Amino acid sequence: MQAGFVRIIAGKWRGLQLRVPDVKGLRPTPDRVRETLFNWLAPYIANARCLDVFAGSGVLGFEALSRGAAYVEMLDQSTEVVTLLQTELTRFKAENALVYKASAPQQLRPANQPFDIVFLDPPYQENILLTTCHYLETHGYLAASAYIYLEARETLASENLPANWQILKAKKAGQVCYHLAQREPS
Repeated sequence: MQAGFVRIIAGKWRGLQLRVPDVKGLRPTPDRVRETLFNWLAPYIANARCLDVFAGSGVLGFEALSRGAAYVEMLDQSTEVVTLLQTELTRFKAENALVYKASAPQQLRPANQPFDIVFLDPPYQENILLTTCHYLETHGYLAASAYIYLEARETLASENLPANWQILKAKKAGQVCYHLAQREPS
C-alpha cells in the first residue's frame, strides 16, 4: 500500500520521486528541512559513508546518494518499508546502498567501517533518540569527526548527547526541531 511520493531535491536524481509506503507514523522529512540539512552537509557529503537508522521513506538516504555519498546503509523496523526501499534501490539502480530490517539500536549490524554521516529521525512516540545516540557512540559506528542529523519534537541540548558531540546548528520548521551535531575525536 502506498501513501504517496517524496521528491529528491538535488543531485543526479534531482526531481525523481520516491514512493512512500502507507505505514502508520511514517513522516518523511519535509522538503524545506531536507534542503537546509543538505546545505549544511554540502561540504561533507561527497564520498561519505552514511547511515540512516530510522529510514522510513528513505528520502534522506536517497538524497545523500543523489548528492554523491559513496555508500548508504538504511534500516527500518517495518517489513513493508524495507521491501519498498529495496525495490526503490533497484529502480534507481543504486548499487552502493544496503537496506535491512532491524529495530534500532540493538539490532544494528556491526559497522565494518565507521560512518561519516548519520541520520537519526526516530518515531517521536518511541522516545529512543538519545538512547540511539549513546549506542552509536559506544559501539564504534562513528568516524572520528562524524556529522549526526537529529530530528525531534523539541530542541535538544548538547549536554544530553554523548560528551564529545556538539550541536553545530539547530532550526525549527512547524512541529519539527532539527539539529546537526558533530562528533569530536576523543
